[in-house]
Amino acid sequence: VQLQASGGGSVQPGGSLRLSCVASSTIFKLAHMGWYRQAPDKERELVASITKTNAVTYDDSVKGRSAISRSVAENTVYLEMRDLKPEDSGVYYCNTAPTSLGALWGTGTQVTVSS
Repeated sequence: VQLQASGGGSVQPGGSLRLSCVASSTIFKLAHMGWYRQAPDKERELVASITKTNAVTYDDSVKGRSAISRSVAENTVYLEMRDLKPEDSGVYYCNTAPTSLGALWGTGTQVTVSS
């Protein structure tokens, strides 16, 4: 069962987006979750993660501008991003973290930040 991210779009620098990812209840209960970003010509990287007890970590590139959260009732993990910069552009995926599971990679959601 792949994880499908949504909520991406095209915004101007300084804009905001809220990404969502719905997981199965099994995955959500058993795993820590994370958001990954793959920029053009770059490796996919973990930018934010949240544990089952809601401890969060952020990559320096998004720290202070992003907030990851999870809703147990909705089996959903969110990534709110503000003050977006062109370097935030890329395809965003959710998966388990810090170790991802290959079978769970979905199509991701595109984030484009440009003026």
